Amino acid sequence: MTKQNRKAQLFLLLIVAIALSTTAAGCKKKQQPHTAQPDPTAQSSDWHQHQNEPVTERSTETAVNKPTLAEIVARARYWGPEYIPWYGKEAPDFTLTDLDGKQHRLSDYRGKNVMLIFWATWCKPCIIEIPHLVELRHIIGEDKLAMLAISHIGPMNSEQIIRSFAEEHNDINYTVIAANPADLPTPFSQINAIPSSFFITPAGKIKLATVGLLTLPDMKAIIEAEK
Repeated sequence: MTKQNRKAQLFLLLIVAIALSTTAAGCKKKQQPHTAQPDPTAQSSDWHQHQNEPVTERSTETAVNKPTLAEIVARARYWGPEYIPWYGKEAPDFTLTDLDGKQHRLSDYRGKNVMLIFWATWCKPCIIEIPHLVELRHIIGEDKLAMLAISHIGPMNSEQIIRSFAEEHNDINYTVIAANPADLPTPFSQINAIPSSFFITPAGKIKLATVGLLTLPDMKAIIEAEK
């Protein structure tokens, strides 16, 4: 290979890298620096095919042989763990009002699992995740799992935009909240990439936090994992 051909090849690789990084930034907030995370929109066509798959259970584990959290994280396809220093710590309490005017205090959900979903109306992976969340609500009742989908209010994601989105997607069967980040404690006020989710145990401890697109089997496995 000639020196000129090598330069041309390196230039082409640089262009590809720039294109991928631009795509990956689509659902990242810019307020604070963020460590690199797997981004489904920057992956191969396998992800684009996956987004049209029916929402079904693909896991073959039995109730006797459930995967551990470490095993679940190791096999993750479109997401990664985040906010690791918070694992095992008590989730900071907050009180927010949902789109129907009902107040939700996090500590009131002690005794059941809680899933906090941080999302935005403009985030494509967040929207693709919705059918998985809807199905999760169908298979795990409110008596065992609270699901709060919190969308930070911003210029591209006003309360009215969030409300209109929820009205148009009337199949959403879990709680939707439009919130100012200032009304939330750390780490929930500092979400810098979405979709992000926090899984909180019945004892009120943060079990796992994720960044990236979760599928129904991922969600269910994380909730059921003991450690």
